[in-house]
Amino acid sequence: MKYLFGLILCVCISRMAYTQTTSEYRLRIVDEESGEPLPGATVQFTDTNLAAVADTKGEVRFVAVPAGTYTIEIRFLGYRSENFARTFPLSQEQPEQVNLHPEEDEMEAIVVQSTRSSTLIADNPTRVEVIAGEELAEKGNMKPGDIRMLLNESTGIQTQQTSATSYNSSIRIQGLDGKYTQLLRDGLPLYAGYSGGLSLMQIPPLDLAQVEVIKGSASTLYGGGAIAGLVNLISKRPQEDGGLDLMVNGTSALGLDASGFYSGKSENLGTTVFVSYNKGNAYDPSTVGLTAIPEFDRISINPRVFWNPDEDSELMLGLNWTNEDRLGGNLAYIRDEPVKDPYFERNQTDRFSTQLRYEQDWGDGKVLELKNSLNFFNRKISLRDYRFAGRQFSSFSELNFRTQSESAEWSLGTNLWTENFDQTQGAFSEPLDYQLNTLGAFVQNIWNPAQKWTLETGFRLDYQQDYGLFPLPRLSLMVEPSEHLTFRLGGGLGYKSPTVFSEEAERISFRNVRPIDPSLFDAERSSGANLDVNYKIALSEELTLNTNTLFFHTRIQDPLMLVAAGSAFEFRQPEGRIRTQGMELNLKWNYRDWKLFTGYTFSDVDERRGGDSEPYPLVARHRLNNVLMYEKHEEFWIGLEAYYFSRQLLNDGQTGQPYWILGLMSERKFADHFSVFLNFENFLDTRQTAFDTIYTGSISDPQFRDIYAPVDGFVINGGFKLHL
Repeated sequence: MKYLFGLILCVCISRMAYTQTTSEYRLRIVDEESGEPLPGATVQFTDTNLAAVADTKGEVRFVAVPAGTYTIEIRFLGYRSENFARTFPLSQEQPEQVNLHPEEDEMEAIVVQSTRSSTLIADNPTRVEVIAGEELAEKGNMKPGDIRMLLNESTGIQTQQTSATSYNSSIRIQGLDGKYTQLLRDGLPLYAGYSGGLSLMQIPPLDLAQVEVIKGSASTLYGGGAIAGLVNLISKRPQEDGGLDLMVNGTSALGLDASGFYSGKSENLGTTVFVSYNKGNAYDPSTVGLTAIPEFDRISINPRVFWNPDEDSELMLGLNWTNEDRLGGNLAYIRDEPVKDPYFERNQTDRFSTQLRYEQDWGDGKVLELKNSLNFFNRKISLRDYRFAGRQFSSFSELNFRTQSESAEWSLGTNLWTENFDQTQGAFSEPLDYQLNTLGAFVQNIWNPAQKWTLETGFRLDYQQDYGLFPLPRLSLMVEPSEHLTFRLGGGLGYKSPTVFSEEAERISFRNVRPIDPSLFDAERSSGANLDVNYKIALSEELTLNTNTLFFHTRIQDPLMLVAAGSAFEFRQPEGRIRTQGMELNLKWNYRDWKLFTGYTFSDVDERRGGDSEPYPLVARHRLNNVLMYEKHEEFWIGLEAYYFSRQLLNDGQTGQPYWILGLMSERKFADHFSVFLNFENFLDTRQTAFDTIYTGSISDPQFRDIYAPVDGFVINGGFKLHL
């Protein structure tokens, strides 16, 4: 009996000890901003097997936690992890509430400059695509000498090569001709008209902080020429810990790129200096005998000074000088071999520009800004039996004022844009001289009528001396039904003043092109609209999916067309229109250290002349962009790219072949100061010369066809980056 009593006593003592060394613990996990529960959040007592997942109310309950002090970690996808210590036993009357802070997405933290506001990209009603940070660095590794690759690999953007031998290219957004896209540098139009020639090939990316792209009409923001959209190249600013960045790159296509960027900042003075030297040797991977990549030498220098007389004002002065000699054509001739009647194309360019910006902050969200640029551009084109050259001087001046309150932001200003071209070589019986002066004024408002609604409205009035007044309204609406879903709807009007500098005239080096008489032409006018849907979803704790779908429609009324007129070419403006419509789909998958980007573009572009409608040439109706990336942060990354282009209608009435381009890119970082990169571009060696022709006639007098596929083929490039 006494043994039974002893056993019962031991059980009771054990039970009492257990109840004294364990306790119940309850938590409620919510979003810090909205207070909404976060079902699926995980709670882990580190170094133990105690773990649980929050229910639909965001609540977690542990029935028995042994006595002791523990570190508790709470995780939820898209939020910063929380770690804290608790000592048990713990007395509770109500569940402990834990607020999780949303993890700032790198792109959401970017301030967009192209929309003339100071809002973050995630809060802007206008859809803006930004290439920045590691993405910009990765794409810059592939073509350190220019930005052609950087843009061509973006969904909905195609860089169209306009010369088979000089490699000249222009930007096409949503299938429209390059003349309908505005290329800006820090909001200043430095590359327009005659100076737009070769511009993509003469802008190295090392000193760029980000690239902003607005698709669809943006003429209300920046005036004529932004019918298809705009690309704004944002330069790096001085940093206190900036130092010197060096980049050296070599290619199997016999190219060399060497760039240096210095950034420094003291109490009230900052400086950036960018210097780049780019060299290419004549290269032909086929047996055609014509250069796929021309021989060229280019040097670029861009110093800028930032002065802050006080904490509320800043003055920036910058200079940009680029000089290049580019020679393409018969490969043997360029290599100084004896050739009878050689074909060649030589481009000698000299580009000089100044930039000035003064900003005064008056407090309470009131900012006054003055900016100006002066641009001098000379270009000489030399063929075997033809010469064309000219000088362009252009200027841009703007005064604007911004003010904001808790629920609204206003921006208004006025600007003057001048452009003057003088032909110095060529057929002087009909010189292509012209002058355009445009005075404009604009006002823009961003208003938050409710927490989930943001409305952006704008209006510009431009006066062009030869073509009259252009009222340009614009509207964008953003609705956020939830933190995972965002809608953007926008549209506006645009216009383009007629000039002879277009893709069609560039292809024939402006030979026998007649000038435009302003009294016989009207400006091209456009209307367009976009619908953008962005959705983010967490499929599991470590797998996320971001989807973005853009539907677009743009219509250009009475577009200019270059047509043959006997032995010459002239621009005409028949009654008709160009229409582009379609969609872009972007999918971004994230799983641990893996990222998968998939982009699809459907472009339906046609032109109507009179009663006939036909497809627009040089547009891939279907395009795929795929990038699979593995990245160990600040250590190593490797990526595989795959791009598909469907058949394209050519200007000679034939149809080009569909093709794939595959590439492999990689970079290895050593500490914070040194990295090496190696890329295999187009390792399937996809070339138009392999499955189609690029010219008819003889090699001494080639009649070039449209270039719709790569001509340089498989190229390996690699180099190193050094930070001092």
